[in-house]
Formats: sequence, structure tokens, C-alpha cells
Amino acid sequence: MKDTKQQFEHVIAICRDLFAKKLHDYGAAWRIMRPSSVTDQIFIKANRIRSIEIKGVTLVNEGIRPEFIAIVNYGIIGLIQLEQGYAETDDMTEQEALEQYDKHAKAALELMLAKNHDYDEAWRSMRITSYTDLILMKIYRTKQIEALSGNTLVSEGIDANYMDMINYSVFALIKLEFGE
Repeated sequence: MKDTKQQFEHVIAICRDLFAKKLHDYGAAWRIMRPSSVTDQIFIKANRIRSIEIKGVTLVNEGIRPEFIAIVNYGIIGLIQLEQGYAETDDMTEQEALEQYDKHAKAALELMLAKNHDYDEAWRSMRITSYTDLILMKIYRTKQIEALSGNTLVSEGIDANYMDMINYSVFALIKLEFGE
């Protein structure tokens, strides 16, 4: 399990580095996105991954790795938006955005460690394609919860689904980064 924590932190550092570079280039322009738009953005990324997995070829010179990184980052953006609400302008400094990023990445790590303990690292025996399918399922669940305005009877909320999408993406990135 010690390796898992270190591998998770390594992958999150890669995702955070890209997030920070985009913050430099664009600011926190994503602050105007409503959570449902963030969900749709994650859908686009997951759907592209599945398309590449099925077709086995990509016409845009990027593989699935950047898409999993994007899902991690949009998942964290989604958590920020759920907590802070969306804004009418780019109302967050780079430093504030990075502090929020770190807070939610830490929460994802803590959740992963707890679940990883209970599931005994079962994710290591799974295929990356299964993570893709699970992410897509979580997206459809999230869209349904959004359609219900968050009024579920027994289900976890949108935030829990974003956390799972982040963690499934991290698992895929660990496998891509460190091998199966």
C-alpha cells in the first residue's frame, strides 16, 4: 500500500503541474462553468478514451494519458465548483485555485487509501478499459443526479461521483506510468 500512496502522489503531481501551467496561461476561466458543464467536459474526455480503446487508433496525435489527466483535473474543478458555486468571472487567483486543488486532491487520496484498504488493491487486477467504463457509468449517474437537482433517495451525491472519477483516472495513470 505504501507504493500506492507514493504512486498516487506522483500522478497527482503530474496532473497538478499541468493544472498550474494552464492557470498561468488562462487564469481560473473555468470558474464560470456550472457543475453540469464540468460533467459534460469529463464525458467528452472519457468518451474519447473509450473511442480510442475501441478503435485502437487516434487521428489526433494524443493518446489516452492526457485525457485521464484532464479527467483528474476536471474532477477537481467539479469539486471546487460544487463547494464554491460557479462565478460570473474569473474570480480566483492562481494561488487560491492551487490551494483548492491541493485540498481536493488530498481528500481524493484519503478516500482512495480508505477504499484501497477495504478492497485490498483490487484495482491493480483491473484493466484500464474497465476504469474507462466505470468513469462513463459515474458520468451517467452524475447526469441523472443533476437532472434530479441532487434529490436522490439513497445514492451518494455528485461530489462522491467526481471523487470516484478522479480515483479511477489516477489508477489508470498509475498503470500507464508504472506499468501493469
